[in-house]
Amino acid sequence: MNNTAENLKETPAAESSTELTMEAVEKQLATLQSRIDVLDKKATEPKVSMIVFSGDLDKVLASFVIATGSVAMGMECVMFFTFWGTPVLRDKKKSVGGKDMMGKMFGTMLPKGTGDVKLSKMNMGGMGTTMMKSLMKKKNVASLEEMLALAEELGVKIYVCEMSMDLMGFKREEMIQYDGLEFCGVAKFLAEAHNSRIQLFI
Repeated sequence: MNNTAENLKETPAAESSTELTMEAVEKQLATLQSRIDVLDKKATEPKVSMIVFSGDLDKVLASFVIATGSVAMGMECVMFFTFWGTPVLRDKKKSVGGKDMMGKMFGTMLPKGTGDVKLSKMNMGGMGTTMMKSLMKKKNVASLEEMLALAEELGVKIYVCEMSMDLMGFKREEMIQYDGLEFCGVAKFLAEAHNSRIQLFI
């Protein structure tokens, strides 16, 4: 009889202890969930984001090889053309007026399109570039023009730096037709690159 009375007295305390324990577990679960949510936001995406700074044939070609290769592997790819990489995207067939003296100078001195870019090394007054293009054709290596077309077909996104265009006097009307090409500032590229698994500067 005494034992039964004692058990009845202890039951409320035991229930209270269980409630406290469950409350602590729920708080820990909530904390863990919030941490998981933060990690999910920071998780990288299967994407390659690259800055194409160079306008050299070998470097631009390497950029497109990486871009098309990454898309073929199921990744997304974003290319941000800036400074010396920008003239590569000019259309040789297009001519626009209304440029100031500096714009005309840049337009004359810098390459116009993929066909005018030269090697970064061993150019030898253009002879090295010609030899390299001939060798690429002989070895069945895709040309820069073909890589650009392939990139468009595969859905590689191309962003052109508006600041670089403004500095060099380039206009939107003289750039190539490319499905997926956009003109933007660095903030747009950084937003794209923020969660990218691979980030490159070429």
